[in-house]
Amino acid sequence: MFRSCLAAAFSLASLPAFADCGGPAFMDRLTDTERTQIETTVAATPFPSGLLWQASREKMQVTIIGTMHIYDPRLAPLVAELTPLVQGADILLVEATAKEEAEMQSAIANNPEMVFITDGPTLPEQLDEDTWQALSEASSARQIPPFMAAKMQPWYLSLALAIPPCAMPDIVAGRRGLDHMLMEAAAAADVPMQAVEPWTTLLDVMQAGSAAEQLEMLQLGLMAPDLQSEMFVSMLDAYFSENVAEIWEASRIAVNYVPGLDPERGRELFAETEDLILTQRNLAWIPEITTAALAHSDVVLAVGAAHLPGEQGLLNLLAQDGWTVTPLR
Repeated sequence: MFRSCLAAAFSLASLPAFADCGGPAFMDRLTDTERTQIETTVAATPFPSGLLWQASREKMQVTIIGTMHIYDPRLAPLVAELTPLVQGADILLVEATAKEEAEMQSAIANNPEMVFITDGPTLPEQLDEDTWQALSEASSARQIPPFMAAKMQPWYLSLALAIPPCAMPDIVAGRRGLDHMLMEAAAAADVPMQAVEPWTTLLDVMQAGSAAEQLEMLQLGLMAPDLQSEMFVSMLDAYFSENVAEIWEASRIAVNYVPGLDPERGRELFAETEDLILTQRNLAWIPEITTAALAHSDVVLAVGAAHLPGEQGLLNLLAQDGWTVTPLR
């Protein structure tokens, strides 16, 4: 969760990773007050749960799938259920197709300064000793040598730190999440694919804010490894039980568990992150979805599940734009 959760949230390694990511869940350690806070907020959230929806307006129709960007073996039955929908569609809309991913990788390869500090002070020179040592340990736990982490742009290192060490084997092994599984199904059936945003959007989001703010965001990756694994377990559990808004609100509370981070400042950072990762992108996607639906009779939209619930979630924005939104389960 947080801005860096785009890694899970882009979701950024051989044993099945989630065999090591099992165990206690973050939701189990919450106080009664924290549980009540989450329950109250979720109850007031538009479209708080559900992964499969249909939006219709006049002759337009869009099937909406809430995905996750990381691998889990429990995705298999979901892929089997959704593949016919994707392969029967006229077009599949996703956050980034293989084309956008290739363009991003090419841009980074040709411009290493986008992700590495090539001029000026490295991270150890910009941070106090204790913070750098904590970052070094966190990086090493994710198979990133500290000497390499020292030269990473803060936002780029944040991506890596968003992934708990227990999940790294799957990432390094190239196992991808539901988005890519559905794109493979579409490619097998020659269903055209289109991104709902330029590939530069992802980098713009991650690089938003001043240099000082990006360094501050690094703190969010310093949650204790056991706590981060608990968050990961809770995220997966919530996804497969389709309680999407619940885990987002739990993530909001998790900010309080980041060592050395003032809770009030943590809430501010979370709100800024939410606006950048979800709200602004959701608003920009609505006209793209409408344009695709005007040109194609059967559109499937597959984007991260966190984009669906909430006042500024895709489902509510579509409803406010005159679409009738109904669950397909």
